[in-house]
Amino acid sequence: MVLMYRSNGNFEAFGRPLKPEGVDGRKAYFVGAGLASLAGAVFLVRDAQLPGSQITIFEELTLPGGSADGILDEHKGFIIRGGREMEAHFETLWDLFKSIPSLDTPDATVLDEMYWLNKTDPSTNPVRAIQNRGEHIEHMPDLTLTPKAVQEILTLALTREEDLDDKRIDEFFGEEFFASNFWLYWATMFAFEPWASAMEMRRYLLRFIHHIATLADLSSLRFTRYNQYESLIKPLVAYLEGHGVTFQYATQVLDVLVTDQGGTKTVTEMKLLVGGTTGGTEGEAGGSAGLTNGGEEQTIAVAPTDLVFITNGSITESSTFGDNDNPAPIVTDRGGAWALWKTMAERDRAFGRPEKFSEGIPEANWTISATVTLTDDKIAPYIERLTGRDPRSGHIITGGPCNIKDSSWLYGFTMSRQPHFAAQDPEKELIVWLYGLYSDKPGDYIKKTIRECAGWELTAEWLYHLGVPVDEIDDLAKNSASTIPCNMPYITSYFMPRAAGDRPLVVPEGSTNLAFIGNFAETVRDTVFTTEYSVRTAMEAVYTLLKVDRGVPEVFASSFDVRMLMNALYYLNDQKPLHEIPLPFGGRLIEKAALAKIKGTYIEELLQDARLI
Repeated sequence: MVLMYRSNGNFEAFGRPLKPEGVDGRKAYFVGAGLASLAGAVFLVRDAQLPGSQITIFEELTLPGGSADGILDEHKGFIIRGGREMEAHFETLWDLFKSIPSLDTPDATVLDEMYWLNKTDPSTNPVRAIQNRGEHIEHMPDLTLTPKAVQEILTLALTREEDLDDKRIDEFFGEEFFASNFWLYWATMFAFEPWASAMEMRRYLLRFIHHIATLADLSSLRFTRYNQYESLIKPLVAYLEGHGVTFQYATQVLDVLVTDQGGTKTVTEMKLLVGGTTGGTEGEAGGSAGLTNGGEEQTIAVAPTDLVFITNGSITESSTFGDNDNPAPIVTDRGGAWALWKTMAERDRAFGRPEKFSEGIPEANWTISATVTLTDDKIAPYIERLTGRDPRSGHIITGGPCNIKDSSWLYGFTMSRQPHFAAQDPEKELIVWLYGLYSDKPGDYIKKTIRECAGWELTAEWLYHLGVPVDEIDDLAKNSASTIPCNMPYITSYFMPRAAGDRPLVVPEGSTNLAFIGNFAETVRDTVFTTEYSVRTAMEAVYTLLKVDRGVPEVFASSFDVRMLMNALYYLNDQKPLHEIPLPFGGRLIEKAALAKIKGTYIEELLQDARLI
């Protein structure tokens, strides 16, 4: 019997698996058309060699992509709920896209296109954070961690994951840590808040230890040519449609029935609501709402040899949109992703505890983002003054977020390469994305909470922090920009404090034909809120259920590489060699004795390469 295994190295990465036994005659069903399902369908076609005609993807919305969106709405204009920060060591993501033809670059894959683009226009962030209305923060290249704060990081990193059930970040860190540039950069890059899961924080520290050196300029990030929908989702859909995969939209999966006989779990039936109306509240962009009413209930009998892959939960469910003059409506608990997971978990706790993620989310969280379309040349000069880059150059502008340290919302913005949409004319339109991590406090210029703000007010708050003269702000926000607010009540639900068992295993114990995929499924070592996690869980699900004899690329092992650890130590202490790092007298004596012992050895060479001596 072939069991799913993880591997590293080119032998497994470049190899193509043989067709597994028992594939022929099977059918596969995916619940949701987000990145995890699209990736899973590709792995079925490419690696398991299941004909695409045997695969059906059910999606309750009217378009694919899930949270990886980017649309030109005929009524509202350009809309992106968020962006995707990728890096060189998203091993399964690049394994996927090495096989997907680009829709924009002839005779190239999506990976080729991204590789070439990021070689000719590498990403860097010239201004990671500002304060005092447009001034660069002090000591921007440094992480400004005190010895106590560094020790707190090491303590959490060395804690066993099983000892972190339901622990919060602020149970491990004090005021000195939260006052540091490290926390400012870390929190705003990954969307962490003090109340978030210490377990997930630890995973991030270990997973991305190789990024500590670049937190201040984000030069390790990789970005697509356009928004993630056009650059990633559309090529995946084209590939799958070309292989005969069926996409069934406006279809909500109401229930998935699983029998459990002696610990063996098998899906036998799926209940659907087909053709219900989408939309439902004024202010929602097309395709963003869940099914609300109408439609026809249908039942699908699932054979024991058929496969069911479920994306459980959703960070963008119940998203709503406002416009320049109206805030985004606040709506919760609509749509199928949470409802299906709750229904299944009530019958079998092996399927997780969705309430741990969807309920009790603190008020001090991120829920609002906004897409700003600049419609003339009056605001762009302030961006160029701040970044030193021409927004119409076609090159990276902010290279990730620029955040405002003294903003009560912990506000931030990012400006990707322009055009950010294929249909955008960068000579006439520029796209900026805004977000704020704290939704429970009034703004510094607009004296409302971020949830209460219309689009122009969100832009006005941003312009205030850019240093635009106060008497010009309102006019520019109303007449030189069109801003679409988006409220996402579950956007930080990935980070809720959790315990073992709160997320179902990718393939639950005893399952013969059921898998959970996406960021609310449980796999080892990897981190949520990433495209990599979506793709990894999909690959593990397919390889496990169909016994594909090829290694799933393991999570990049930076935390096991002594060179990476030494490099992190150097940057955590603001690029100081060992003799400048504060130590107690006894520790200094030990350091001197140890350095004497390693003189002339390979260890000394490693320390020198890391600039620690």
